[in-house]
This record gives sequence, structure tokens and C-alpha cells, in this order.
Amino acid sequence: MDTTLQDPLVGHVLDGRYRVDARIAVGGMATVYRAVDTRLDRVLALKVMHPTLAADVSFVERFIREAKSVARLSHPNVVGVFDQSADGAYVYLAMEYVAGCTLRDVLRERGALQPRAALDILEPVLAALGAAHRAGFVHRDMKPENVLIGDDGRVKVADFGLVRAVDTITSTTGSILGTVSYLAPEQIEHGTADTRVDVYACGVVLYEMLTGAKPHSGGTAAQVLYQHLHEDVPAPSAAVPGLAVALDELVASATARNPEIRPYDAVALLARAREARAELGDEQLDAVPPQARAEAHDGSQDRTSVIPRALGAARTPVPAAGGHGGHQEPLNRTSRLQTQPPGPPQPRPPRRRAFVPRRGVLALIVAVLLVLGVGAGVWYINSGQFTRVPPLLAQSEKQAGKRLSDAGLDVKKVERKFSDSFDRGAVMNSAPKSGERIRTNGSVTLVVSRGPEIVKVPDLERMPLAKARGELEKTGLAPGIVTREFDEDIAQGAVIRTKPAAGTGRQPDSAVAMVVSKGAPLDVPDVTGETAEDATFELKEAGFTVRSAPDRVFSPEDAGSVAGQSAAEGDQLAEGDTITLTVSKGPRMISVPDVVGDNIDDAKAELKEAGFVVEVDRPFLSFSDEIASQSVDAGGEAPEGSTITIKTKGL
Repeated sequence: MDTTLQDPLVGHVLDGRYRVDARIAVGGMATVYRAVDTRLDRVLALKVMHPTLAADVSFVERFIREAKSVARLSHPNVVGVFDQSADGAYVYLAMEYVAGCTLRDVLRERGALQPRAALDILEPVLAALGAAHRAGFVHRDMKPENVLIGDDGRVKVADFGLVRAVDTITSTTGSILGTVSYLAPEQIEHGTADTRVDVYACGVVLYEMLTGAKPHSGGTAAQVLYQHLHEDVPAPSAAVPGLAVALDELVASATARNPEIRPYDAVALLARAREARAELGDEQLDAVPPQARAEAHDGSQDRTSVIPRALGAARTPVPAAGGHGGHQEPLNRTSRLQTQPPGPPQPRPPRRRAFVPRRGVLALIVAVLLVLGVGAGVWYINSGQFTRVPPLLAQSEKQAGKRLSDAGLDVKKVERKFSDSFDRGAVMNSAPKSGERIRTNGSVTLVVSRGPEIVKVPDLERMPLAKARGELEKTGLAPGIVTREFDEDIAQGAVIRTKPAAGTGRQPDSAVAMVVSKGAPLDVPDVTGETAEDATFELKEAGFTVRSAPDRVFSPEDAGSVAGQSAAEGDQLAEGDTITLTVSKGPRMISVPDVVGDNIDDAKAELKEAGFVVEVDRPFLSFSDEIASQSVDAGGEAPEGSTITIKTKGL
């Protein structure tokens, strides 16, 4: 049965402008429709909040926040928002319509994807999220349902309904929003969400694309939350033997339970994804996964539901599937996790203990010490189990990790703090500190400098681009978009200015755009008709790079001469820019039609259609329009574009 027929909005016109044609999908917060903007005559998608939620101010604010935040993002991989308004009880967004399917549809249909296909989807997703992160926003609900794949192959990220500004990092004890299967541990335990929660979710999505299944599964939401907190995401190759190690490492990096170890944002993860792709050969990229279907998944698992957050934050084991418990929520829903008050204590039967007389225990200890030797036991307890933390201060994070590894220790976590004393990336403290005793095989927490809390944009004017990029990274800023323009005073390839300008204070890792000089503009000369050799010499003398088109063409120019050039006379290019020359193979020879006996108009039309220029010779005092002769006999050949003279009858 077509349920859209029962939807009261189908066929309705919102705001006197948007005609609702069909229902596309139903979510926990809203329903999405295909509609037509009758004012601009274009197809779009309408996301209409459920009327029952429109009375909730917080939901309406979140809805409006989505419109404003996404409208600020101009990126080819982000679903655009055109309009936001309300019509009575209907609060809606007008969005770009993407004809195609979701990544969830693809996984449900195909199961595991080839690594090349998985990376082809992941990279534009990360590009979209990277634009959001650099613009100051976190998506917070990345999952296959929010990855749209158009019929033309374009990949777009949708549903920024849970978006939150990076500067207003969530830290709540009451509730958080997200989808259970893709929540990062810090979201579950502390309710915090910065750019790294999107990185974690993308790692889970990548695992799902490579294996066809989610890394954590269970009969209840609580079981999945517990696994996020206590279990690492397994290597994809454990489920699909033969997958490259680089893919395992990429998933492990993105889904590290400690957020400090993950890539800082989607831009950093995108760089690692491209590095992983570069390490793989065609055989590894095109490895065919097992022909297994993806996990069963129905639409009901995408809806907003209430799940006790205490299930995840308690850090205690949860009942196995089928164990006694209350309502079990689907694991793929976008969920509001709320703290619930603890229930009444449950009485437990006392555990029985074996009774051992005090004298028996003492006798047993004495016997063990006699067997092992008291001296050896004391040495083992006081020395053999301990070592000392090696010197780590001012070392890079990588160098510190190696020193710890060489000492038999590992890194427990990495904390990053601002510092005016230590260079960015240098270890400024550790716990335990350098020189302190620690158990062998113990873990050390590193505190790494983020550099000054506010970084001033350096003066990069006249600096070569490569050096300018290095200077930005050294300062703690990120090289941003590079645009180029002509400048007669600044050398080609050097920085003209930055945005923001030099001296402006920015937070570390902020992107700085640069305008780079193309040098003084050069005027392009006209070399059409010259020999290819002469034209190449003239253009190189003018400062251009010259290449020849692979194929020659028919043209009125002599064979071997230039028939065309990629930049026209008077165009301005930069020194070293390439101009492509197309060389003539001479005019095409075509047959001349017979026009003798025709009138002037018919003869001219026939000759022009054949590809000739026509001239008319009318004898003195001739009043006839009939053609008496033509300069090239009928059936003969003449160059295309050449002139044929036709003569009318005389007296």
C-alpha cells in the first residue's frame, strides 16, 4: 500500500510556494518530501519537523540551527539548504534534492565494498566534514543514512540537524543526541562532542563499508554502548581476510577510544586516508570482498528514541542479549540519551567463603617464602617490577613514544594544552614525570604543547609559497585555500597577502588563505598562419610553454602552419603558462557542384552550402539572372573556403 496517499501534506502547498509531491523518508525528528518550488520551478527536498515536536522550543531551535549552519557551508559534498520557514504547525527546511540513494541502501544491497569503492565514498564525506570543521561546526550524527549517493555518482553529506558549534563543546549530564552504533566513547561517558566524534563515526562507517557489518553488535543499546567504552573496534581484516594493513591502521586511528590519539578533525583524517590509498596497489584496492549481505536493517532503527545514558556511562558490564531488562531500543536510531535515577537496590544472596584459619594462612605464607627465598622475593618486589620514566621533556610526540617503547612502556593517552614556553608539538609534561618509578610495561600520559593559545598570522608577503606553508605550520596554523592573481611587483609564486591579514590573532590549527602572485601579465601574440616552428619560437621567446595538439586539422592555412591557438591574441597569461598550437594539414578538397543554368540566388546558395565563397560576374548591360559559366567546372575539386566565380549571360 502506498502510504504517501495517507500523508496530509502530499498535494499540499506550503507557504503558497512549495508543492509537496511525494514522501521520501520518515525520521525521528522530521519527514522528508520531494517538492517543487513553484516560484523558481525547481525540484527540491522539504524536511518538515513532526508537528508534535514543533511545540518543543529546543527542537525548533535545533532545526533552525541546522538551516543557518549548513547555509554557511558552500561545498560540493554538502547538501545545500535554500530556505527555512514555518507554515502553521509545519516548520520546514527547503533543501537541495539529490536523486539517488543512501550509503545504507548500498550496504544493504551489496554488503561489503571493495576498498577502492569504500575510499571513493569516504574521501568526499571527509572533505564535506572538513569544510564544516574548519568553519567551526561538528556534525555529531555521521552514519550511512546521512551519506547520499547521487545517480551521477556524487557523494553528499546530509542531515546537519545535530550540528553544534565547535566552540560550544557539549558537556551535559542530562542528555545527548546521536546514533548508538556510531557514538564516540567520550559522547557516551561525558557527553562531550568536538570534531573528533565525527572522526570516530567515520571510522565506524569505513569499517562497515569494508566488512558489511558494524564493529559492535548486541541485542540492546546498552550492550553496544558498553562495547564502545571497553572494546576497540576490531581490524577489518579480521572479518575480511586479505584486507591491507593500511586499511586496518586507518580504521584503528579513526576509532581510537582515546580521542587524543585520533586525527584532530576530518581534514587530518582525509590526509591519512589519501596516504593509505597511496600505499595500496590496484590489486589491494580492487580486492573482491566475500559475497555477504549487510546486517539486517529496517527503517524503524533510524528514529529518535529515549535510552538511559546511565547504561553507557556506568562503565559496567551489561546483560547479554535475551537477559532480563526493560524496553530494548534498536541500535541504529538517532537517540536522546538521558540520565535516569537509579532504581531501588536489588537484594543479593550472600556469597559463601571458604574458611581458612588464621594460623593456616600464616603457615602458608612462611612456606612460600622459604621455597622462593625471602631475598629474591624482596628484590623482585622492589626492583624487578619497576623501571623509571625516560627523559621526555621538549621531545616531539613521536620521539617520546619511541623512548617509552624502548623502555618497555607505552603511551596511555595524550593531552594537549596551550603553552607559551614549549614549541607546538613538544612534550611539556608527563604522568608519571621523567625519572619517576613506574611498573614495567606501565603506561605514561603525555602532555603535548599546542603552542600559544592565540597565534598571530605571520607576515608572509613576498615569501615563496612552499616556505610560506612551512612557516604557517611552524607557527601552529594551517595552510588554507590558495588563489592566484597577477602582480607586477611580487615575483611569480610568492605570497601577495593572506586572509586574515598578517598580525591577526587566530586559534591554533585555524586555516589561513593565501593569494599568490602569477607575476606580471604577458600578452599573447597571434601566431595563426605561421609555420609551427616559427610560432613555437615566438611564443617561447615571449615567455610561454608551448605544446602541439596531437591531431592536425583541415583549415584554410597551408599544411604545416598554425591553424589555431588555445589562447587568443590579446589574452593575458602568466610566464610559463602553456599555449597549445593546432597545426593545419591544409584545406579540404571538395567537389564543385554544377550551377550553370541556375539563377543567381540558387547558384550562390548551393555553392555556399558546399563550402565555397561566391563572387558574381555580371557582364555590362546584362539583365539575365541565369548562370552562363563558373570559374571551376562542375565535378572538379577546389579547396574548402576558396572562391568560385559565377558569370551570368550577356546580351
